[in-house]
Amino acid sequence: MRTHFRRAAVAVVAAAVLPLALTACSDSGSEEKASEGSTSAASKGADQADPSKDTPAGTSEPFGPACSTVPKEGAGSFDGMAKDPVATAASNNPALSTLVSAVKKAGLVDTLNNAKNITVFAPTNDAFAKIPKADLDKVLNDKAQLTKILTYHVVGQKLAPEDLENGSFETLEKSKLTTAGSGESYKVNDSADVVCGNVKTANADVYIIDTVLMPEK
Repeated sequence: MRTHFRRAAVAVVAAAVLPLALTACSDSGSEEKASEGSTSAASKGADQADPSKDTPAGTSEPFGPACSTVPKEGAGSFDGMAKDPVATAASNNPALSTLVSAVKKAGLVDTLNNAKNITVFAPTNDAFAKIPKADLDKVLNDKAQLTKILTYHVVGQKLAPEDLENGSFETLEKSKLTTAGSGESYKVNDSADVVCGNVKTANADVYIIDTVLMPEK
């Protein structure tokens, strides 16, 4: 009789414990699935929040062989120049020091810095060095002629690279310049190569060129 009673008691306890154990296992599995679901959702959210996955690469980046000489950091870097108006930005780029000196001599710093939505074709120091020194000195000391030449390098609108493929644009000097090319290879007036293009400043798009442009006389 006692043995029968003990067996019955054990069966009752087992019957009570088994559902609890099954519930615990079920809850643990749910927690694991919920955790996996949260991780998956967080991963998807991170992917969706990453703008680099939605933005085509290189659509607005500077291009050209001379871009590698631009400082990586500081005011003269691409990020630094983007924060300053064009004449100030150019003054922070060592490769444009001759151009900056010419702009100052012509009294065009404020004109360029205060202009809105312009494009500047900026000759490098090497571009100015192609001009015989006697001729360059003469131009630098003739404010009217210097102003004419410098304003010929400025177009009164922002130009994207695709605009240069087969273009003709009026300059601030009032005569026109032409552009041609594709991809990352462009020429201005069939004489100057763009060596670092699509450089952004606060008020201008800049295309650095390897030859000084001369307006028609």
